[in-house]
Amino acid sequence: MVELTVSPAHRRMRRTVHRLTRFDLLPTPEVQRAFADGQTAGDPVAERFVAETYHGDLGPERSRELLDHALRVGVGNIPDAPESLRELFAEFDTVPDWVDPELVEQGAAVWRRWGYSLGAVGNAGTMDTYTEGSLAVPLSLSGGYAGASALHRYLETTRWWLEVCRPGAVLTPGSRAREVSLKVRVMHVSVRARVADHPEWDAQAHGLPISQSEMMLTLLGGSVGPALGLFALGFLTSPAEMRAVLHFNRYLGHLVGCRVDGMYPETVADGLRLLYYFDATRRHDSGPLGPELVEGFVPSFAPGPQLRGLSRLRTLYHLQLQAGYTRLFMLPWNRRRYDLPSGLPGTALLLLRAPLIAAVELARRASPAVDHWWQRSSYRRWARWHAWHVGRREERFDAGQRLRR
Repeated sequence: MVELTVSPAHRRMRRTVHRLTRFDLLPTPEVQRAFADGQTAGDPVAERFVAETYHGDLGPERSRELLDHALRVGVGNIPDAPESLRELFAEFDTVPDWVDPELVEQGAAVWRRWGYSLGAVGNAGTMDTYTEGSLAVPLSLSGGYAGASALHRYLETTRWWLEVCRPGAVLTPGSRAREVSLKVRVMHVSVRARVADHPEWDAQAHGLPISQSEMMLTLLGGSVGPALGLFALGFLTSPAEMRAVLHFNRYLGHLVGCRVDGMYPETVADGLRLLYYFDATRRHDSGPLGPELVEGFVPSFAPGPQLRGLSRLRTLYHLQLQAGYTRLFMLPWNRRRYDLPSGLPGTALLLLRAPLIAAVELARRASPAVDHWWQRSSYRRWARWHAWHVGRREERFDAGQRLRR
């Protein structure tokens, strides 16, 4: 088990908040133990498939073709499919008993309303975690969010967000949302195996790369985190909608190989406690890798020398927006560790438009037509921004990619 220790400052804060509000900021001892255990837990079903194929005799290219073929025609229509692939699809295709399709769709609708802001606030929160070696080392080694590739990987992740929140997509067999989710799962497993064998990885201190606990944090970063944080920007998410988006993320976790039956929070308060526990047990051991990742991301939005006119202005606008999100949603004492753009123009833009967003949020509660328009327009703007950046490139979610060092 990885040893996790709550800092004295967080213990004092916990006592103060409990004395004033009777609310306990820390999760139960059982959840704390489950979170520590989850640091050493992976995804055995997908790991068997990747070890046999991508990292085995078949090799990355043929394995990718096999997975694509199985997604296209169904694994049952491939007579010589490896047993590990059949097992993976059997688990992936099984809809757990706890899934409520109506709640899943309500949660997807919340993502559509948040739109571009979901990705931006989620990424700012993620950058805040790069103080931790357990998170920074895999990202640095794989190169996903380092240097010039940072924006490309963000766009790849955005493709997944866009696909899974389409109406009805994640529960529709054969949908692009489900295809991308399985590829994300296989990619994570492949990176986990490569990083775990790398000399820079400290298994005694960090357990497994991309562990169950770290995947859990990602799900909270798509539900509880933005649901609370985006209030400051005018997004008025109700308690019922928060519970729906928590349920939606639980099912997303099932699709990408996260165990969501033990410590996964049943309430927003439990989700907040788990986020506080992560913050309380930080090691601040990422060294130079944290600045490499954080300081490379926002500048990756800067316009290239080939851009002119409106395209250049549009790129500068999004650069300032992203910098503004980091100022608002990274913890100030963590943000001060890094050399980042000031973010003040972007922050001002975000706060100035917050009353307009709040007005639309209030109107949508009174009118289903406004709610439908708000979902559709927010999603369309988000997708248009993504398409503008991606151009003709195609996201591959490449499980065969080698580590960069």
